[in-house]
Amino acid sequence: MNVEMKITSSTTMVFLFLVMSANFPGTFSYTKQIPTKLNSFQLPLPKSGAASSVFLRALGSIYPLGYFAVNLTVGKPPKLFDFDFDTGSDLTWVQCDAPCTGCTKPPEKQYKPHKNIVPCSNPRCAALHWPNPPRCKHPNDQCDYEIEYGDGGSSIGALVTDLFPLRFSNGSVFNVPLTFGCGYNQHNPGPLSPPDTAGVLGLGRGRISIVSQLREYGLIRNVIGHCIGQNGRGVLFLGDGKVPSSGVAWTPMLQNSADLKHYILGPAELLYSGKSCGLKDLTLIFDSGASYAYFTSRVYQEIVSLIMRDLIGTPLKLAPDDKTLPICWRGPFKALGQVTEYFKPLALSFTNRRNSVRLDVPPEAYLVISGRKNVCLGILNGSEAEVGENNIIGEIFMQDKMVIYDNEKQRIGWKPEDCNTLLSLNHFI
Repeated sequence: MNVEMKITSSTTMVFLFLVMSANFPGTFSYTKQIPTKLNSFQLPLPKSGAASSVFLRALGSIYPLGYFAVNLTVGKPPKLFDFDFDTGSDLTWVQCDAPCTGCTKPPEKQYKPHKNIVPCSNPRCAALHWPNPPRCKHPNDQCDYEIEYGDGGSSIGALVTDLFPLRFSNGSVFNVPLTFGCGYNQHNPGPLSPPDTAGVLGLGRGRISIVSQLREYGLIRNVIGHCIGQNGRGVLFLGDGKVPSSGVAWTPMLQNSADLKHYILGPAELLYSGKSCGLKDLTLIFDSGASYAYFTSRVYQEIVSLIMRDLIGTPLKLAPDDKTLPICWRGPFKALGQVTEYFKPLALSFTNRRNSVRLDVPPEAYLVISGRKNVCLGILNGSEAEVGENNIIGEIFMQDKMVIYDNEKQRIGWKPEDCNTLLSLNHFI
């Protein structure tokens, strides 16, 4: 799960820099590396109806992979990398041959830095550490990062800037200089294997996110959308060129001064089979980097109690020997359609001063079929999963919906969608 816990710049990384210093001779000036075409490039934002976006095909699964990934090329000559896209963290990073400790990709499939390290004096370093200043001894020191995730995984590295060849829906193609993390020390404590991707595409609300950087260039509006299907295929788009003009259930983001980087909604009420559970005033984080849904212990226990009560007298029996997830029921099952009749739909009702909207979650959007052909509950106790007192809406709840994070208007919206229809677009990179 990719709930970002901290980003720091610390002198404890001095030894790691000494190890890789031969690969990072000198420092990097961000403005000098911008190509002539983009050096003075500052288009006004496109007018409504003519907006530009970047469209990326996504592949993955809730289970067994636990992520959806997109492909991007980086550098000159361009090299292809796959990224786990994550709205729960800001920083984009890729495994880096500097050399690398704990990387899952071989050196030939890692990013190779080339005198493009970002110094602490660079505005991108300030954006990474905002609202705190970078903790560097000297302005020309490299801008280090350390990012930790809710599943205990972490990445340590330094910021670099390189070219991303991007094709936009208005027909433009630019080699855009973007700043990201060169991750030379990866840690994945388990018990699950780390994602088999080269890195993470950070799409959180922070100013270091890729979409924020593209917005600064005037290339797109600061809007993100994704649609992931139960068939393992989906779409990620950056910009508002595909935002529907109607049919979207919008609700405003919460402006939490203690958390300025996550997509937070609320207050919400939990409904079970269309009826209130008595659980109100819930605050929720929308996080595409989390595979499952996580609730505080009180909410989780109530959901499990309601489900178990309704399963009394049905053929479903618990399968405690299946450790895929905490709660599984014995099969064998080939598809969720064989068991969904025994489960009731969930919903989250959001009420604000303007309207009331619901996020409907049918059984097929909170259940998975395990490798042992049992059916398992994709709702977990966040207290036991070490995500603290957070309620996290992960990818499992987002299936077969277009989910839109509109940072321009500070709102999040969703609508039911056949994600396969979006794959017919001809705007993909």
